[in-house]
Amino acid sequence: MQHNAVSSVSAVTSAVSASPASVSVGSVSPSSVSPASVSLASVAGPVSDLPAGPAGRSTSAALLGAVAGLNSAALPSFLDANRAKLDALLVNPPTAVDVSRLWNLIDPDKQQMLIQAAPHVVGNLEGVPYDVRGRANSLDLKQTIASVTKTVKSAHGRAQRVALQRQLQTLNNVGKALSKHDGVTRTLVALDPSADAKASIVVGDLRTASYVSVLVPGMYMSVGEQIESWAKVAQEQYDLQTGTLRRILGPRGHGGAPGVAVVAWIGYQTPVLTNIGGTTLATQGADGLERTLEGIRALRNADQPYLSVFAHSYGSTAALMALERHTVTVDALALMGSPGSDAQSVAGLAVTGGNVFVGEAPMDPIVNSAFFGSDPGSPGYGAKPMGVGGAVDPITHVSLGGSSGHNEYFSPGTESMRNLAMIGIDRGELVIGDSAGSGGSAGETTQASAR
Repeated sequence: MQHNAVSSVSAVTSAVSASPASVSVGSVSPSSVSPASVSLASVAGPVSDLPAGPAGRSTSAALLGAVAGLNSAALPSFLDANRAKLDALLVNPPTAVDVSRLWNLIDPDKQQMLIQAAPHVVGNLEGVPYDVRGRANSLDLKQTIASVTKTVKSAHGRAQRVALQRQLQTLNNVGKALSKHDGVTRTLVALDPSADAKASIVVGDLRTASYVSVLVPGMYMSVGEQIESWAKVAQEQYDLQTGTLRRILGPRGHGGAPGVAVVAWIGYQTPVLTNIGGTTLATQGADGLERTLEGIRALRNADQPYLSVFAHSYGSTAALMALERHTVTVDALALMGSPGSDAQSVAGLAVTGGNVFVGEAPMDPIVNSAFFGSDPGSPGYGAKPMGVGGAVDPITHVSLGGSSGHNEYFSPGTESMRNLAMIGIDRGELVIGDSAGSGGSAGETTQASAR
């Protein structure tokens, strides 16, 4: 496969060097890419004129294939001539599998040139290695902060200055969240620096972790105001999961427990009171989450992690919508304060073995509402009740706090956070059940599993 891909890429090299803006590169990719011939000249118009669906994805993949076939000297002029098409990679992106295979055909020098020329594109393209995306997004963040700072100084209208200052504060908060390592690597794997910012920070090494958890937020979770606290939740989950693995392994854990990575994901515009009533933003969230999960699966290829999604409130609706599509499968799903979705039961979700947990805190007005469809906490849904009201950990004998209302599921030291950690490391049998629901005797289950 690698040899065939290189051969087909090399076939366009001379044509690209001669006329980078008009070369036809529709057949340059591996067999996984659509074989339909696509001319870059045919999409020379505005980004919005790019074909949608498979044709657009084939065009985007062809662009990466052309880059792979170029020599380094020809690459700068090619990138300049195809700037709009390069930016359009994020409008209708190739599949993460295609991106991963094509990226591996681009030699390191040209990869670095791409990062410098288009950090925003490289940093947000699923299928590009996460360490590369981290470097690209850090560069994009730095450049955008410098640009906005300069623009603020020359802005004339008050409204413009206020908007720019708000954007600058958001970007600086991303930088703060990224810099607080707590001894663990943090990587900025997604960044939209626009006014409606989006960002994802990974705590741990997403390239090698045996256990990967993705945190999906609900309403009122903006990057500008919550990225630091959301990354802190990811850090706490990382610490809980890693600590439990070491405890379970005992003396064997001294050599290093299996790796953990937790993604503080704010990959969609979360709703506020004025737009919470519909599912438009949930659909956008489902689209973004689906791409994120597909990217993880594609990059890990034959070394798949145990992949979990922990979703809260409106974010749980987005997560349910993504998993109803059955385009990507996760190993576990935890829903907290969920208003539901169209799925009628766990059987309608792409979750291995129906491994779905539901947490419902006392005095949470959203649970049991079924506002957006079926209630995942209802007995007929088939999910497993997850205790969140407070308990004594039967393994460590530590008293765990309870969550109350709609916004305390991710509070440190709670039964909810402890149970999420068990789910994230594939120890669902150690989850303390909901004593107020149908979870049974949590202590007996956990103690038996510990033995």
